[in-house]
Amino acid sequence: MVEAGAKEASESLALEAIEFGHEANQEIIKLQEELQQAYGKPKVEVKAREVAPELSAHISTLLGDKLNEALGQPGKLEREQVLASLRDEAKQKLVDSFSEEEVDFAFEARLKAEIRKRILQGKQHVDGRRADEIRPIHCEVGLLPRAHGSGLFARGGTQTLTITTLGSARQEQLLDGLGLAETKRFMHHYNFPPFSSGEVKRVGSPGRREIGHGALGERAIRPILPSEEDFPYTVRLVSEVLSSNGSTSMASTCGSTLSLMDAGVPIKAPVAGIAMGLVTGENGEHVILTDIEGIEDACGDMDFKVAGTSRGITALQLDIKVAGVDSKILAESLTQARQARLEILDKMAQTISTSRPGISPYAPRIHEITIAASKIGNVIGPGGRTIRSITE
Repeated sequence: MVEAGAKEASESLALEAIEFGHEANQEIIKLQEELQQAYGKPKVEVKAREVAPELSAHISTLLGDKLNEALGQPGKLEREQVLASLRDEAKQKLVDSFSEEEVDFAFEARLKAEIRKRILQGKQHVDGRRADEIRPIHCEVGLLPRAHGSGLFARGGTQTLTITTLGSARQEQLLDGLGLAETKRFMHHYNFPPFSSGEVKRVGSPGRREIGHGALGERAIRPILPSEEDFPYTVRLVSEVLSSNGSTSMASTCGSTLSLMDAGVPIKAPVAGIAMGLVTGENGEHVILTDIEGIEDACGDMDFKVAGTSRGITALQLDIKVAGVDSKILAESLTQARQARLEILDKMAQTISTSRPGISPYAPRIHEITIAASKIGNVIGPGGRTIRSITE
């Protein structure tokens, strides 16, 4: 896992930073290995679960080309319906010889293998897009008229709505941590309700996804916010995921930019984000995918989120499922991500290209006045009575 934030860094600088961090980690890894050899216990061997050859043969015969045809469905809902039907058919025909749990596992293994084969052989997405092609994008602003700012960003089956709320400096978030900072004037909160992925579950407190994705979006947006001197407001963004089919965190980053511009926040530059995927084969064969869907994320080898402006990167997050990724693949991914980011920024600019000239009429107004030194005592009043009556 790699997490990073930057102030519009170039792709070459970001790659150099990743390589520098990798080299620095070698000393730590070496120390850990020495410690393990000196005092560690033998590792518990865990054998990878495998599908029984007989069951694998039955699944292959039963499914035939049906699985490939199902994956060819252009929409997520249609694809899931066909796959669910094939899964049920497999259970019904094999339930006398194998348990449902065994059939489920074998079906998933066969599905994953078919998805990876489809991507590697076709050099394209599961839904038939080119490897570097982005799903259709739709943007809107001002959907919520009484909110200080709102932006809707949709990319394929992923859709987020971000709301901006402006407040005074007294509404900054109080921090009770070990760092030097005591308050925070910019917050990005991310909500992922169960209905966004077609599930019915209890809505509880923020989990790993909500906290992590919220922090990633916050890191991506922070470098382009105006200084407190130029814009003395506390800014809170809330991204509501309405529909999920891959990279809702990057969609919330795009929605945040739209919402901030709609709210009249004078940002330095728009920010967009994209998720890159990877599928590897034998002998170094690989395919880098731009704008991965949920199914490609689940069955692929990499989830590489890159956010930034037209000038450079502001945040990135890299998660891999293989032993390592070659720096050439990372360089290729960053270059491909930049092309996608510029395309998304262009689409966003067609909806709103710059921040509105003023803030919403429903947002609080902050006015600054200069008081002569000789009048400060009058403002404070006897025992601070006057200043308290103004501020409380």
